[in-house]
Amino acid sequence: MAEEDRQEESLFAAPPLAEQERMVEAVLFASADPVTIADLAGRMPHGCDPKAAVELLQKRYEGRGVRVVRVGEAWAIRTAPDLGFLMQKETTETRKLSRAAIETLAIIAYHQPCTRAEIEEIRGVSVSRGTLDQLIELEWIRFGRRRMSPGRPVTYVVTSTFLDHFGLETARDLPGVKELRAAGLLESRPMPGLDEERDEDEDQDDLFEDEA
Repeated sequence: MAEEDRQEESLFAAPPLAEQERMVEAVLFASADPVTIADLAGRMPHGCDPKAAVELLQKRYEGRGVRVVRVGEAWAIRTAPDLGFLMQKETTETRKLSRAAIETLAIIAYHQPCTRAEIEEIRGVSVSRGTLDQLIELEWIRFGRRRMSPGRPVTYVVTSTFLDHFGLETARDLPGVKELRAAGLLESRPMPGLDEERDEDEDQDDLFEDEA
């Protein structure tokens, strides 16, 4: 009887961690979008530990031309930051954002979750539906939870696609305004809604909350 129990246990035993690491590597390499631990667990054999396998793979890729990076609550294989210049032709964004779209995106990123009315209050001018539609189409923002206020207005938050595009793990990794200006990524004149002394610890727990 004991022998039968051992045979049954061996049928359902998880593969060695090294083999699990290979599985994770294959999935991340083939996926264009970041993959969550839950998704990995759903693809891998019963008993696997995808989190441990991802962490092992991440260490293995340290110092290489590509890295295993965390994007929000998911993981992806991406080019090492210092080698990004080699991919310049492949990563050039041909669709230019208007200043209104850039300002709207910046306000959402730094003040999320925020409603359209709050965006307009910060900018001091109205926000066209087309501007928000463009950012949603780019998958850089999405609908967040509705405010518990009259009319239940919808809020906007940045997406994991936005974080992935700019190489950020979470919205907390957004640079300060002074850093943006020093890098030449912002004009010298004030950007609406961006406080020079913004609180780096501002709570952004609603970043990936679904709409209620």
